[in-house]
Amino acid sequence: MSPAKDDDAVERVVVIRPNVDKSTALEAAAATEAEHNMGLFKSLKLYRKACLWSIFLSTCIIMEGFDYAFLASLFAYPPFQRKFGVALPDGTYQLTAAWQTGLTNGVLAGQVVGLFANGIIADRFGYRKTLIGALVACIGFIFIIFFAETLVQLLIGEILIGIPWGVFQTLTTTYAAEVCPTHLRAYLTTYVNLCWVIGQFIASGVLRAMLSRDDKWGYKIPFALQWVWPVPLIIGIWLAPESPWWLVRHGRLEEAKRSLARLTTRNSGVPFRPDETVSMMVHTNELEKELLAGTTYADLFKGVNLRRTEIVCMTWMIQTLCGAAFMGYSTYFYQQAGMAIENSFTMSLGQYALGAVGTFTSWFLMQWFGRRTLYLSGQVVMFCLLLTIGCASFAGKDNVAAQWAIGSLLLIYTFTYDATVGPVCYSLVSELTSTRLRTKSVVLARNMFNIMGLVSNIITPRMLNPTEWNWGAKSGFFWAGTCFLSAVWTYFRLPEPKGRTYGELDVLFENRVSARKFKTTAVDDFAGRSSEGVEEKEKALEVEDVVRRVESRPN
Repeated sequence: MSPAKDDDAVERVVVIRPNVDKSTALEAAAATEAEHNMGLFKSLKLYRKACLWSIFLSTCIIMEGFDYAFLASLFAYPPFQRKFGVALPDGTYQLTAAWQTGLTNGVLAGQVVGLFANGIIADRFGYRKTLIGALVACIGFIFIIFFAETLVQLLIGEILIGIPWGVFQTLTTTYAAEVCPTHLRAYLTTYVNLCWVIGQFIASGVLRAMLSRDDKWGYKIPFALQWVWPVPLIIGIWLAPESPWWLVRHGRLEEAKRSLARLTTRNSGVPFRPDETVSMMVHTNELEKELLAGTTYADLFKGVNLRRTEIVCMTWMIQTLCGAAFMGYSTYFYQQAGMAIENSFTMSLGQYALGAVGTFTSWFLMQWFGRRTLYLSGQVVMFCLLLTIGCASFAGKDNVAAQWAIGSLLLIYTFTYDATVGPVCYSLVSELTSTRLRTKSVVLARNMFNIMGLVSNIITPRMLNPTEWNWGAKSGFFWAGTCFLSAVWTYFRLPEPKGRTYGELDVLFENRVSARKFKTTAVDDFAGRSSEGVEEKEKALEVEDVVRRVESRPN
């Protein structure tokens, strides 16, 4: 169904039907029409089980967010500083910027390996088995981190545990994108960002509670808490239904129908025909076979897919380029800005709480404004906030009011990020890829994010560390610049996927529609799609076939 009706106000795109039989095409058209007309509340009513399964699988990200935020906060934790840091002239201890960089980048290096392996393993064995294998690996690697007594041992543990984390980062998002219909995709994919925030909040809360301890158990107990997550998740994921899209791509259509039956609610009052929905998946899969051919990493850079690859990679890189490093190092940043240790941890707790509120807010904003508008406007607001933080730094560290003002601005920045760029990114990267290359596209995009994270983790500690560049809040000027450039790219290159089925997005990309016209271009991907009955649809198909044959004749 087209998002607009005025022929004078929109462009029209008609796609040649892929090589599927007529009955499959008709069923696919009916399923697409039904999905468009279902609306948010009917979709939620019918796909309630799919939502619950997606939410459960996304819990893997809570575990990852916990450890990632915990590691960054340890740089500001006194017992950890004394154990692994070096003494400064004033009698305090600091972990060197080199080791701060090494530990955080060790995790990212492991994630890069895990992500690329995941793109191959998940396509072959399915999402459930891949996630379970990653969780089992986590159980073993946590032992290395828990018993580490040197920075080298801790680094090895962080590199290894980063490998299964790479699996969680992509499969939770792609699973959410594939088990839910058009009207629910944005909410379930952006929920992954909320899981990150929840994990970070728990980590900050646990470490804040451990401030009363002045021994190694203050940081070892939080490491041990990571063992709480894997076993319940393994049991639940084993019972979860596999992605029906993955099953269709492997030709297991009957299993795909059974999976859909488990993901939907019987007697929901919403008409639903699994056969038609599977036909829609088959139709989209065959369309992409004709347009995109293969499913290897090399195919990400061929033809029209090159544009999609650029978009998803840049979209995820912008999460770092917009200055999000300030949030990851927030506790350490607050201390270097002049706050007391207790206040710095308390501010971090408030920061992550606001992040959760921001994610909830994004669900309403996306409904009103769409993904593209929200992503762009968020960057503009964050640019202004970062610029203001940089200006406030000139008041000096001794100015208490200025330091609290900087902390407050960072809280506003966090809320803005988690209401716009943070969660919307997950929706965009999962929707703007092709279904056949989704796992590998998300893998590559996330790895580009990780590479930007490697760069950020090299320069951010040096910006903040008093033994290095010691920029403090003046770092806001640097990130304001990268945020501005990101906003310029977003305006010209990022399309709007709101309300589009995957088949319609394929057509828009194939016809090279401008990013700024994605929202208004009408797509007729099923000629004759209407509520007038099968006979009218069959006639329209026959007319389309005749037209196509005539146009294909040589002059």
